Parts: sequence; C-alpha cells; structure tokens
Amino acid sequence: MLRPALACCKLYISESRNAPALRAIERAAAVLRPAAVLVNAFADDAYNRVGYTLVSRLSGGLPPPLHRAAFGVVAAALEAVDLGSHAGAHPRLGVVDHVVFHPLAGARLDDVAALARAVATEIGDKLQVPTYLYGAAHGEGRTLASIRRQLGYFTPTSPGNQWQGASDALSLPVAPDAGPGTPSRSKGVVVVGATAWVDNYNVPLHTSDVEAAKRIARAVSERGGGLRSVQAMGLAHGEGVTEVACNLLDPGRVGAEQVLEKVRQLATAQGLAVGEGYFTDFSQEKIIEMYMQSAEAEASQH
Repeated sequence: MLRPALACCKLYISESRNAPALRAIERAAAVLRPAAVLVNAFADDAYNRVGYTLVSRLSGGLPPPLHRAAFGVVAAALEAVDLGSHAGAHPRLGVVDHVVFHPLAGARLDDVAALARAVATEIGDKLQVPTYLYGAAHGEGRTLASIRRQLGYFTPTSPGNQWQGASDALSLPVAPDAGPGTPSRSKGVVVVGATAWVDNYNVPLHTSDVEAAKRIARAVSERGGGLRSVQAMGLAHGEGVTEVACNLLDPGRVGAEQVLEKVRQLATAQGLAVGEGYFTDFSQEKIIEMYMQSAEAEASQH
C-alpha cells in the first residue's frame, strides 16, 4: 500500500489516576477509527499525565478526521477532569495541557499548521477555554517554551515540587489566540501548536534531590548552554527518583544517545546514579507502520 500524507496529533492530558475519566477520553479517541487511529497512550502516575497519539490521513472531508478526533478528545477530557482537584509532579497549564500536530509521510508543516489553528479556534469558541498557538501555527512562530514561561508553567504551585489545583489568576498575562480572556479554575488553558517531529525522552536519576535534577537539566538544555535543540526539565518522579525530562526538537541532529551520555557525565560528577532513558512515544516510522497496518486491516475487511 502506498503511503498517504499523514498527520499526527499528540495530546497531553493532566490525568492518569482517574480510570473512568480515562475511559471516557479513550472512547472519544476511538469514535472515528479507522479514519483516525489512536496508536499510543503513555500514562505516568507520578506526573499524573497521559500522552495520546492520534494519526490520520490529511484528506478525507472537512473538517479532516484528525481535526474531529482531536477536538473530541479535548472535549471529553474537559468534561471528565477537574483541574481544581489535580495534583502531580509535572507542570501543566490546564486539563488539556498541550496539543501538537506533526506532519508524517510526506505531509507538509503548513498543512498541519492550518489544522492546528482550526482546532484551536474550535476549542476556544465552542469549549470556551483560553487557547494559545505556537510553532508554525502561530503567526510569528512563538515557541512552546516561551509561552509556557510567560504563563508561569515551570513554577511548582505546592510543596514537594508538585503542581496542585488551579491558578487563582482572574486574568492572563498574555492574551489568548482564541477563547475567553479569563481562565476557568476547572479547565485552565490549552496550548496548541504545529512543529516538525519532536522526540520526548526522559532519563531517571536515582536521587530525591530535585535541585540536583534541575541543575543537570539546565546544563543539558540548549538554553543553559548544553546540547543544541534540546529542552530539559528536572522533575520529581516518585519515591527516591527524579527525572531529566527532555524535548528533542531536532532528533536527527541531537538524539537520545547524546542526551543520555551528557546526563551521565553530569550526574557522575555529582555522585549520582542514572537509570535507563526511555521515550514516551513510538518513533515516526513505527507510528506510520501502525497506522498503515490498521488501514490495511480495515481494507481487508471490505
């Protein structure tokens, strides 16, 4: 079967412990199968966060299947999860913390940028949640990290380097691109973007010292003078464990092996043991393969 132009949507939901809520979200993700296929769900209980990966062809009606599937997941999450009762070791801006579209298999970044803008507008207008754009979906190419910094994303809101509850802010420091200018305490805000492929790669550290993990993360990240195209955070991750959680913005240039080696060098200098690094999603090729297998299976049934 020839490869069609594909788009991938990753949605990061601030919940992993509420089983009924997750079932409702995953039912919404499956509604348009096989036109849009859920190829991965990665849950992390310490972070209280799940990442979902949806894939579809770029064609196939207006709005495209991936638009409808992504919006359905966002709507289901906002209905099922209350940000006010959320607590976890990973930062978040809302129930739906982050939505990003990537082109796959010959698709163009411009195509998924248009898709991201359309989904963001619908989230803002229909679900009445302040929604921000970044990357190719934003007119000036604003980065995810910059909008997060402006919105206070990286500052824990409760002791123990945890993020708990919702912001008490009655207004937002930056006007959203869609939706109301006032955040909801139960929903928060949503950030929607379009970029080339990004690998999410985490490296565990066998220490409860979050400040040590933060120092290593700063030294690994490009912003701290470390590896080009790498963003990193040091986060608590359960009893006696922290993590250097990384976004590899150009994994063809700087990949997981280089990140792991850099973390090991820095951790060894501080007398810390390093665990085995891991990805939170499949590779681009594996995701394409999984989608094509699903399409072939559906075609064979007809």
